[in-house]
Amino acid sequence: IRELNNGYEVVVDLPGFTKDEVQATLENGYLTISAEKGLDKEEEKKGKYVRRERYAGACSRTFYVGENVERSDIKANFKHGILKLSVPKTEEKKAVEDHNYISIDG
Repeated sequence: IRELNNGYEVVVDLPGFTKDEVQATLENGYLTISAEKGLDKEEEKKGKYVRRERYAGACSRTFYVGENVERSDIKANFKHGILKLSVPKTEEKKAVEDHNYISIDG
């Protein structure tokens, strides 16, 4: 995560994953990035494998970005196994205490 003047840049390396296997969701101010890969069972057999290594599994990461960030504010790009997200900075709206005092003259 890199802080910029107007926001944050989140860069996640996801080697071996395709765009369809990666998801980013925003819920209650939390940005969750997840990726899941299964084994392809419908591959054509071309020859005999002497050794073959494959990965199947899932990974997930959650970041708090603030409750004022909207889904439409976040820009995402996935290219060559690298997911880049641009998250804008937002100012937290502080609750103004209203005591309903009555003005007293005198």
